[in-house]
Order: sequence, then C-alpha cells, then structure tokens
Amino acid sequence: MFLVKKSLQEQMQLQGLFSMEKVARIELPPKLLPVFAPPRGNVRYRCAHGGRGSAKSFSFAMMAAIWGYRETLRILCVREFMSSIKDSFFAELKNVINSMPWLSSQYDIGVDYIKGKNGTLFIFKGIRNNSSSIKSLSSIDLCIAEESEQIGESSWLDLEPTIRAPKSEIWCIWNAKLENSPVDKRFIKNPPDNALVAKLNYSDNPWFPSVLETQRLRDMEIMDASTYRHVWDGAYLKNDEATVFADKWEIKEFTPDRKWERPYHGLDFGFSNDPTAGCKVWIHEENLYIEYEAFKIGLELDDTAYFLKEKIPDIEKHVIRADNARPESISYLKRKGLSRIEACKKGKGSIEDGISFIKSHRRIFVHPRCKNIIEELSLYSYKVDRVTGDISTNIVDTFNHGIDAIRYALEQAMKASRIDYSKLI
Repeated sequence: MFLVKKSLQEQMQLQGLFSMEKVARIELPPKLLPVFAPPRGNVRYRCAHGGRGSAKSFSFAMMAAIWGYRETLRILCVREFMSSIKDSFFAELKNVINSMPWLSSQYDIGVDYIKGKNGTLFIFKGIRNNSSSIKSLSSIDLCIAEESEQIGESSWLDLEPTIRAPKSEIWCIWNAKLENSPVDKRFIKNPPDNALVAKLNYSDNPWFPSVLETQRLRDMEIMDASTYRHVWDGAYLKNDEATVFADKWEIKEFTPDRKWERPYHGLDFGFSNDPTAGCKVWIHEENLYIEYEAFKIGLELDDTAYFLKEKIPDIEKHVIRADNARPESISYLKRKGLSRIEACKKGKGSIEDGISFIKSHRRIFVHPRCKNIIEELSLYSYKVDRVTGDISTNIVDTFNHGIDAIRYALEQAMKASRIDYSKLI
C-alpha cells in the first residue's frame, strides 16, 4: 500500500482516484488542495498563477498524469507558440512521471510523445500556428494551457469552444505580468463561477529547494523592487524609471519584406546556469525588429550548431557575431557548419554603447515567438539604491543573455552609424 497524508487522501478518495486497497502518496502545495478537490467535470477551469519556485507546473503535470492513469483521456497541452516539442509541457510531464515508479510503469514516453498503457494520449500544440488543426481535434477531455498569459484573445476564442467533450476541463498556469491581459481578465479580474483559481508563490511551496532560496536572496539584493515582486511574488510587472527599455518596445507579429536589408545574428555563450542565447534581428526605417531567438541552458558545444540552425532559419548563411570571450568555441562552431561566425570586438563601454544603440531606434518590435527576449526586455533594469531609491547608471547583470546577443549582432551596424551613443544613455 502507498501512504498518503490523510487530508489529501480523503479528497483523492472522494474523487475516486484510488481505491482503499491501493492508495498512492500524492503531495500538493496546500493552496492547490481546494483546486483539485472536486471530481473531474464538476468545474470547467482549474487555474494557478504566481511567482517562481511555487511548484505550479510540477503539481499540474502530476495531477494530469494521475488522471490519465486513472482513466483513458485525451489531454491537449498548449502554448501560444511552440516551435518544437522541447518548447512544450512535455518535459514537465516526463519529469513528473519518471519521478514516481508506480506511475512511470503505466506510461510509454518517447522522443515526442507520451502514451498511457490504458490508451491515454498527451497531445502537444502551439495555438497560434495550429489553430485549424486544434479546431479539428475531437474528444479532448483536458486542455492544459501553460504560460497562459502569452495566449492572445483570438487564440482563447479558438480554443475554448474546441474543448467541449462531456466533463472536459481547461487548466491554466501563468505568472501574471501584464494587468488586463486576456487570462488576467478571465480568471483574476472576473473569474467565472465554474473556475477554481489559486495564487501560489515560493512561500507556498513546502518543498522549495535551497538552491532557489539562494537565488531568491541574490535577486532581492540586485533587482529593483518591481522586478523582484513580479519574479518571486507573482505581482504585475510595472514599468518604471529603473527599467532600461521601459515603453520602448512592443510585441508584434511581422514578416520581413524583401526590401529589408540583411538580417543581423548574434550569439552569447552560456552553459550550466546561464543560457546560450542566439538571435536574428533586422533594422528597417529606424525600427529594430527581433524575429527569432534560440535559448537553452546546458547546451553542449557539440549540439550548438544544430540547435541554432533548428531555431533560427538560415542562420548558417549569414555572419554571426559571438561573444569574443570564447574564441575556442567560435573556432569549433566555424568547423561545424557555422562558417561565417566571428568574434565581436567588445571593449570598454561596449555594454552602455550597445544598449544606447538599441534604444536609439524609434521602436523595438519583438515577434511573440521570442518569449525569452520578451522577458528580458521586461526585466532588464538599472540598479536602484535600496535606501534612497536613487537609480544609478549601472545595469543589473541579469536577464541579459538575449540582449547581449542583440548587442553583438548589431556591433557593425552601430559602428557604421558613426554616432557616439554613449552620450545618449
């Protein structure tokens, strides 16, 4: 017999998830117990929002896998944009299932699929680029919308009527960044009667790990108050004077025209804690357009060329300016298919000059598929004195990997402009 905490055991048995003869040990953050207490089909929406380290995604993945174990379900996992299975809820589900031997024995996990031995099937889709195929899906019992804040109103209008099987539900997970976003209006500002919504932060996670606590304390020291509250406390992100790019940018879908001049590509190296970050950007009519990104933590150098070519179309055909602190990596990638990669020429003041050049454009347009760069532009900030509240000209060294890649990409364009951008900062 598997053991379970009594209060949660009683709720699970009320749902009929487990019999008295065989009870599994299932643990959830206390704030999520009311969300998952009603049996399947008794509510339409189950939602959780909040900051980093709250165990939202892990908990929802665990409950989805358990539901799929208990009965045969078709479970659709969506994001607004999903260029590959690696960008989906797949990894979270795989991690959860493999962490429980009794559960992993009931699932077949492949490179790009998860199937239950009872016939349960997990389906992974990006809404924006697959709206017609999602509309054609039949008998979806459960839809999990991860990073729900990025889902636009038109996508919600396509998605919700598609999930219409008997007892079907929609689950949403997000960190509230923008007030009055579609998901904010639906489930925070005006939640329907058939929705169960909980806010979770790191303080609500009984298993909050020490490594994240170390990161949280560091962020408390270096981040401005608004950014910290958003990242860790799940508060709306308020643009203020400390935000480097403030209202300079916006999210916008676009397709480069043939009349546009060549694109610019940049690469910032990372590995264990920081992501390797690549980008493809354009300059047109004094506006900066960020079209593609490639982000991954723990990316092996052997896999870097393939990863960049997978994420950024035709990158191998163009000059790529990379961080000059890694000449051996640049040399290696040059031999592995990125023949036009070269080191940027960083020097004293290059960060300030690069940031000023980016800000010198009339407007910065970011394609919605570039979710990591969108986050960085939102959070990249000047240091703020915690006693006086004074904003310095020094920039916090975090949320900057994609921005660094953009600076490298634009190095030659900045030099060609022949303007002293350091005077504009």
